[in-house]
Amino acid sequence: MKSPCEVIVWDVLPSIRAALTEELIERGLSQKEISKKLGITPAAVSLYLSKKRGYKIDVKNVMKVEIKELANDIIQGNVNNLVLKTCEICMKLRRDKVVCELNKCGVNDECDICLNLNSSKV
Repeated sequence: MKSPCEVIVWDVLPSIRAALTEELIERGLSQKEISKKLGITPAAVSLYLSKKRGYKIDVKNVMKVEIKELANDIIQGNVNNLVLKTCEICMKLRRDKVVCELNKCGVNDECDICLNLNSSKV
């Protein structure tokens, strides 16, 4: 069993970046522009586009509206904190139990570890 944090680092965050990369490519940005705007390497952009990284969750379909809005904001230069925006999408994926479905931690159907990661009790 992976901890929820491992699932987020290995699967969720790369999937969010891959969805953003695809959306930005569709809007005409180059791989180099995307790497600068997302703060990732051009090699990472290439891996996202070739589906060698960030393919575990189809975030673009699950969070279609959020990805499109974030892509718009990135293109228009309206993102003050990309980390915060990425965290917001990640939290929504956690609330929607997408992380639980990936992890299948086997705790039980009542498990809410992913929803309480920022709690002082964890």
